[in-house]
Amino acid sequence: MKPFDLQVNGYAGTDFNNDSLTAESLHHACEALVEDGCDAILATFITDEVPVLERRIGRLVELREKDELARRMITGIHIEGPFINPIKGYVGAHPPHAVKPANVDDARRLLAAAGGLARLVTLAPEHDEGCRTTAFLAGEGIVVSAGHCDPSLDQLRAACDAGLTMFTHLGNGCPVQMHRHDNIIQRALSLHERLWLCFIPDGVHVPFFVLKNWLSGIGLERAIFVTDAISAARLGPGRYTLAGWDILIGEDLVARSPDGSHFVGSTVTVPRIKANALGQLGMTEAELERVLDTNPRRAFGLL
Repeated sequence: MKPFDLQVNGYAGTDFNNDSLTAESLHHACEALVEDGCDAILATFITDEVPVLERRIGRLVELREKDELARRMITGIHIEGPFINPIKGYVGAHPPHAVKPANVDDARRLLAAAGGLARLVTLAPEHDEGCRTTAFLAGEGIVVSAGHCDPSLDQLRAACDAGLTMFTHLGNGCPVQMHRHDNIIQRALSLHERLWLCFIPDGVHVPFFVLKNWLSGIGLERAIFVTDAISAARLGPGRYTLAGWDILIGEDLVARSPDGSHFVGSTVTVPRIKANALGQLGMTEAELERVLDTNPRRAFGLL
């Protein structure tokens, strides 16, 4: 099994979104990922002003180029925002002031900053007029994922027609209270034959019994497990940062905003995902390999 994690914001004390990211900290994070059995990742950047994102992405690209281990581990970049839904609940831990409607000009700038390494972009289909940005990104060979969003079923279908093929951490990036039937989770699940559905199997972002229900309903054919790891992953309780924002890790190792109003990424690791899948979800080794290795690679045309 060679786990391919599509959503890693940082690891083992290193925040990929940090303006002061160093060669040493990047190498350390990659060493820790190797030790924890991860084969490859997409380094993930969350919402900020476009010039800030350009600078941060460019910094990681520059450091990666000089580090053989980083080149092997970081196979691409996941740009999560700024084209998401700014409404409370959907915006999650992303800074609302930096959220903006999807547009081709800014998308082009972010791809350029990634220097050919951009692989995945998460956006809100309802904030992509005419699905133009989705179509542009798909045409550039980028996997386009819905996330932190609330499109209608028709809008989600239209996005799929334009090239959307994935949903980012389903069950999160949405309000605690929604319509009991017509909500973004149910809409995404209804399109599971068209979308790769990503989940954070830490028992916190989605309770294990809920995730087990969903997987029983949709099967594992298009399910993907991710960590959504932040700098606190692999470390203990304390105060950490993500893109300059404070994060508190409690004794339960859950990453929360300082006011406790929402989660901020995850501290789960690949070894913990394996333990959760086998112990809490009752999965087999073969099923685990599918959601950690085979499916992520299939989603990117690597198998």
